[in-house]
Amino acid sequence: MTYDYIIIGAGSAGCVLANRLTESGRFNVLLLEAGPRDSNPWIHVPLGYGKLFATPSVNWMYQSEPEPELNNRRVFTPRGKVLGGSSSINGLVHIRGQREDFDTWAELGNVGWSYADVLPYFRKSEDQQRGSSEFHGSGGPLKVGDLPDRHELCDAFIAAAGELGIAHNNDFNGARQEGAGYYQAIARNGRRSSCAVAYLRPAQRRANLRIETGALATRIRIEGRRAVGVDYLRGGQTHTARAAREVLLCGGSFNSPQLLQLSGVGPAALLQSHGIPVVLDAPDVGAGLQEHFYVRTVWKCTRAITFNDALGSWPRRIGTGLRYLISRRGPLTVSAGYAGAFVRTRAELSRPDVQLYFINFSTDKMGTGLHPFPAFTVSISPLRPQSRGHVYIRSADPRIAPAIQYNFLSAEDDRRTAVDALKLVRKFMQTRAMQPYVLAEHAPGARVQSDADWLDYAREVGGTVYHPSCTCRMGQDRLAVVDERLRVRGVSALRVVDASIMPNVVSGNSNAATVMVGEKGAELILADARL
Repeated sequence: MTYDYIIIGAGSAGCVLANRLTESGRFNVLLLEAGPRDSNPWIHVPLGYGKLFATPSVNWMYQSEPEPELNNRRVFTPRGKVLGGSSSINGLVHIRGQREDFDTWAELGNVGWSYADVLPYFRKSEDQQRGSSEFHGSGGPLKVGDLPDRHELCDAFIAAAGELGIAHNNDFNGARQEGAGYYQAIARNGRRSSCAVAYLRPAQRRANLRIETGALATRIRIEGRRAVGVDYLRGGQTHTARAAREVLLCGGSFNSPQLLQLSGVGPAALLQSHGIPVVLDAPDVGAGLQEHFYVRTVWKCTRAITFNDALGSWPRRIGTGLRYLISRRGPLTVSAGYAGAFVRTRAELSRPDVQLYFINFSTDKMGTGLHPFPAFTVSISPLRPQSRGHVYIRSADPRIAPAIQYNFLSAEDDRRTAVDALKLVRKFMQTRAMQPYVLAEHAPGARVQSDADWLDYAREVGGTVYHPSCTCRMGQDRLAVVDERLRVRGVSALRVVDASIMPNVVSGNSNAATVMVGEKGAELILADARL
């Protein structure tokens, strides 16, 4: 079969492309997704991300390589393997990043990627519950809204921020990001608004869109220096589809560099070591992995008002479930951040360098059971890490997961920022607003006092917050993988459209920015098609 466009990966950006490229009816599009349809009911319940954290039917469940600065621990790395990709299993928190992030992209030579340039695409993607404004759009595919319930613990956290001189912020995606407040989520009426729901549902019945699930892309076919099609495994058989116009790679920051390398585009020595013929020696394919580090602290609560209590027994779980079914309210509607803050750890900084997440439940490790006592969690995530890692294939077999190396805390500035942020959390808990709710510091506890203690704790428990980026970096230098129109340098008719093209990770959760990349990428593709 021949199509105008072949999209590899039905994650956030892939779903956007599938919708936008088929709107006019002019182009035939094939969308390939390695995972299944998004029929698991927990996908559509906001708090269901906890159930999907370690569900292999919809999750790649990767593990990093041993991390040298994290006591050689492997870091568990969930990624969506389902229609909607990680937007179907993530924590739903809707954050764009800071305007300086995108202005920096443009300063690096990426014309058309400044904040002023990309804001229209953020607005275009949104159906903002609060209505349209200078910063927000309404009527777009992605439902963005306030969480349906407020909670006294979240209110206390926001008040505590005020005591520390951190102003209240009702809109982290508005005029400024800095401050404390409630998060917004990609949800409406108690249902997740994944990119599969928002973008793919309206497009899937179009005659010019074919969606194939359970289809693992194994190689991009490149003739000379032009991408002409894709080989993929489905139902135990190898299939080939040809692209008359372009192949569009939307596999994400792990699978996009993996497939380029499997197709002969990547570091020559790496490819040759696995017996893969080199089409293009591209040393930066898979290099430059940037991810936000994440460390949790847990606090026992003086009152039984946490989700640990609401979900701590079968009668309570049944009651919580009934409340959700009847009113679409309660704990099951909450995202992975309930309240939060964007703060500066040093006064001389011009903008926030740390994100805080406040959630009124606790667990020893994500994906495991809640604690049997009332407790809440406050987590830290430095926003602009200096540490860089990589993603490289282990084998010429596309079914073998790539080697993921984060190199967390390898930069001194990252270590300092993490320690300062953790110390700030303890200051939050010592405020008048929080003291009535704090029974004890469960983790890390009194054993941690010095900066060295805090760093040791971060090394013991820290990991990824699921925002990988930058492995197919956009830029104007000769090592950049794609140009400002997302075209792979050195191979025609091939683009990468996903979070891997980011030159630097955005300052916050990355899904909103990935959707923006999809929206802008679709416009670039359609503009070039009209030439």
